[in-house]
Amino acid sequence: MKTLGTHIANLMHNDEIKRNLPTLMKFVVLIILVVALFTVLFHFVAIYEGQDHSWLSGLYWVLVVMSTLGFGDITFHSDLGRVFSVIVLLSGVILLLTVLPFAFIRFLYAPWLEEQMRMRVPRKVPDDMEGHVIITARDSMTAGLVARLKRDQIKYIILEPDATAAGHAHTDGLKVVVGDYDSAETYRNVKADKARLVLANHNDVINTNIALTVREVAPDVPLAAISTDDNAIDILELSGASHVLPLKRWLGEQLANRVNTQRAGLHKLGQYQSLEIAELPAHNTPYAGKTVRGTKLREKTGINIIGVWEQGRLEPARPELEITNSSVCVVMGPKEELKKLDKTLARYDKNPNPVLIIGGGSVGAAAAQALAAKDVPVNLLEENQVRCSQLQGICNRIIEGDAADIQHLKEAGIDKAPSVLITTNDDAVNVYLTAYCRRLNPEIRIVSRITHERNLDSIYRAGADFVLSYSTLGLDAIMAILNGKELIVLGEGVDLFSRKLPKSLAGKTLAQSGIGALTGMTVVAIKTKDEVISHLNPSMVLEDGMELLLIGSMEQIEVFVQSFERTK
Repeated sequence: MKTLGTHIANLMHNDEIKRNLPTLMKFVVLIILVVALFTVLFHFVAIYEGQDHSWLSGLYWVLVVMSTLGFGDITFHSDLGRVFSVIVLLSGVILLLTVLPFAFIRFLYAPWLEEQMRMRVPRKVPDDMEGHVIITARDSMTAGLVARLKRDQIKYIILEPDATAAGHAHTDGLKVVVGDYDSAETYRNVKADKARLVLANHNDVINTNIALTVREVAPDVPLAAISTDDNAIDILELSGASHVLPLKRWLGEQLANRVNTQRAGLHKLGQYQSLEIAELPAHNTPYAGKTVRGTKLREKTGINIIGVWEQGRLEPARPELEITNSSVCVVMGPKEELKKLDKTLARYDKNPNPVLIIGGGSVGAAAAQALAAKDVPVNLLEENQVRCSQLQGICNRIIEGDAADIQHLKEAGIDKAPSVLITTNDDAVNVYLTAYCRRLNPEIRIVSRITHERNLDSIYRAGADFVLSYSTLGLDAIMAILNGKELIVLGEGVDLFSRKLPKSLAGKTLAQSGIGALTGMTVVAIKTKDEVISHLNPSMVLEDGMELLLIGSMEQIEVFVQSFERTK
């Protein structure tokens, strides 16, 4: 237990308290002078009323009145005495009961409390710590990443150079260590050489410094660096980054992969073992208007519909679920069968008109380049002249102007475009443009980015068909690196999870497991020692050593973990 002397010593070493102490002492001196003045005046008033009191009695009367404790046994009866008493009383209310507590808290107690908070934050991790993730900065992805790491029971540490900010983060329940990101000693303190991953999520310049510093301490630790500029990718790799994540470019490419282009077709999302996963927009295809069972995809091709996007929600692929003209089916099957299906779809929903991209920033430019690489014509609507000039030769047409102007939208081809891709970094603008584009062309497919998850429902209500954020893409990429899996992005709020079969489910059939009923998740495939089974039967017996592939949300996988993996 710390002694009073220790606390006083800590107070005297606090720089803010050192700066505040002269101001606080000046105020205390002012109160002493006021009390002394009132004590002297007390005797003049007492003499005026014919009373005789000692100097100690005068001081006693002043302190009692200023502290509003009462008048005790000394009172004045004349008007002068009562006016003096009121003045002393009001001065006490202002100085002792209002200003003094504020000054004490502001100049002494609050800095002391912050110092205690800073002192509670550790400067290093335990010596036996290993297999943890080191996050070098708090950003828009941190909360989501921490939630995923906790779910998978992966230890983590967040570096914070500011001790005060670290103290607040520590109070909020985050695992924080105080240290400078450019100090080798910091990475020794957090056992970087024993970490599972170091995440450099500052800007490109700082991330380069982090990579070089980490490599000094831990030459072999996996290091993922987020890149905001494609020109920095080579520099980060040369500095020692194991994985460079150009998220803005990837976001543009992911959004470009979700647009309807000149014909119907599959949009490849990724691969799980020997099976590929893709999206199938039902717009103007034979599958629109049919139920999942009615498509007979499984019987004819061996391809499974594992989910159906409808108005921003991924619905489980129940046999009786109807596929509408605006639905997007998520399908999984052998690569060759998906290729055949893609060729079959090529005859439907033909639209030779260019895709419209609104916004020519980093994300919009990446989307335009991705579409141009597929020989898809693109019209760009951008109000910044410099950005327009940079994308000359990539886009079919570039219209310089405001997207809120209907004439500019019509000139860009909103009436006939198969899809519009909205890429501004302002959610309010994106919601507004989504609603506008939906009104101007009810049949168009609208793909948009968002920044904040809280605006997800709003933009879907406005008419968006697919939405993806920078944070979601970043989280999916980081978790894919941690788990050694290929990056598969299904969409905002939904993910593909691979989990080892919990012991509590071994020996039960798929129907008896109750996974769907308890969690709302869908089991889309099961990996055994020999193969990956995508044609699932409710009577299939789950055996120890199997791996489940599930589709669901973060909340649903948390329920799965609580229900099946953490049961005793």
